[in-house]
Amino acid sequence: MRIINLIENTPGKSECKYEHGLSFYIKTPNHKVLVDFGQSDKFIENARVLGIDLKSIDTAVLSHGHYDHSTGLKSFVKINNSSDIYMQKSVEGKFYADDGEMLLSDRYRYIGIDKEILKLPQVKLLQKDYVIDNELEIFTIKKRTHPLPFTNNRLLIKTEKGYIQDDFEHEHYLLIRENNMTVLISGCAHNGILSILDAYKEKYASLPDFVISGFHLMVKGDYKENELSQVRDIAKKLSQYKTKFFTCHCTGIFAYEEMKKIMGDKLEYIHSGEEVEQSATAFMRK
Repeated sequence: MRIINLIENTPGKSECKYEHGLSFYIKTPNHKVLVDFGQSDKFIENARVLGIDLKSIDTAVLSHGHYDHSTGLKSFVKINNSSDIYMQKSVEGKFYADDGEMLLSDRYRYIGIDKEILKLPQVKLLQKDYVIDNELEIFTIKKRTHPLPFTNNRLLIKTEKGYIQDDFEHEHYLLIRENNMTVLISGCAHNGILSILDAYKEKYASLPDFVISGFHLMVKGDYKENELSQVRDIAKKLSQYKTKFFTCHCTGIFAYEEMKKIMGDKLEYIHSGEEVEQSATAFMRK
């Protein structure tokens, strides 16, 4: 199995671009998979630099309905019109971020997907869990067992009655099986990585060997003490798992560094253009 970050927020390989967004390329024995598409066509440029042929992708997964994971899809389908593209039907929602009272700016900013994406013939709209084959499976969370990460408070759905807290039913996760190993791929873990792992354990009666996910813990400006406390608490709980974690994107470097102090070698950061190499016993960052 090969897992390569095609784009995320921070510079990695010197020849690769970076942006606020996310995309992963995964090669398994039977598939070439794309998870998320960034917010532009920069991930396509990076794939070209890295020698990855996106025309060969047969399976694509949109992790949730936000622009920084979906906008590059419009460029992807121009070079690949045959890949199945899986997303939850609820990505149709009207998703907004509350930016607060800002001078010369609307308070509520649309962060959902371009609705033209939903008209693409390759798109398969799911309603909850879906088995692609014995190698790839999509699952969703049925209930949260932990509070939402504090950074989600400003993420909303626009309804006829006004703005309400996003329920993140549009988020799903990709499970990859190879031999006796399992890899869980998430985009931002908006539902909370602890709740996601609880849902995984309930469904599969085990835990994944490896998790690759943003944790959505990044803030603009400085952290409040209660926010830092939550970051550290999540790290303490994750450190109790035998699972190895790789993070990126919406975790933020500061939160990652705080978590790394607690989790040690159980946590690594994957930067733009970097590859995660898998063996029978461990993952290591190239």
